Amino acid sequence: MLINPIASGSSGNAYYISDGQSSLLLDAGIPLAQIQAGCGYKVSQLSGCLVTHGHGDHVKAAKALARMGVNIYTSQGTADMANLTGHRICTVRALESFHAGTFEVLPFDVEHDVPEPLGFLIRSTVTGEKVLYFTDTVYIKYTFIGLTHIMMEANYDPETMEQNVKEGRIHAARAKRTIGSHMSIETVIKTLESFDLSRLQQVYLLHLSNDNSQAADFKRRVQALTGKEVYLC
Repeated sequence: MLINPIASGSSGNAYYISDGQSSLLLDAGIPLAQIQAGCGYKVSQLSGCLVTHGHGDHVKAAKALARMGVNIYTSQGTADMANLTGHRICTVRALESFHAGTFEVLPFDVEHDVPEPLGFLIRSTVTGEKVLYFTDTVYIKYTFIGLTHIMMEANYDPETMEQNVKEGRIHAARAKRTIGSHMSIETVIKTLESFDLSRLQQVYLLHLSNDNSQAADFKRRVQALTGKEVYLC
């Protein structure tokens, strides 16, 4: 499985994956030109774009992609929030699978501060590989088996954020919102421990906070747990 993290973080998120026959864009929260470059200027060949939720750093270019003929797969709540309309907007429901090219996709519900946010379990019918993708969620209530690639949020370290609040580097209200809508490194570790990692090849840690994360420590801890390649995005 080819995975290209085009952009990650509060300024914008977009990730390109391909199994050699079909390709998908995961979120579209950056300018279209940047997405085109990240997809090798083959946007028209995408089998679809999966959008997790309606915040701009995940949905910014969705309308432009739809105008270019790319199917946008997202929840009704996200479509309503982002005002996504037209025949290229394909609304999906949690725990109801669908196909996009050679990929079988299972959306699942996550916990964020917007209507109907989703994560996605993506299986290639060509290679049999399974990619788990989620971001912007407090926790995951599901467990998964047979995962080969995990792309998951690792937003903040609780101790670092607490210290930043004490020293006035971030406002307490921002910290409270972060705790209620994003995943901490402690939850990342607990979540990984609940998964079947027997087929795991790679882990991608996404959406790290510029102020409240400890990137090197995050990578060290996840590598120690999984014994696999870990990439910071």
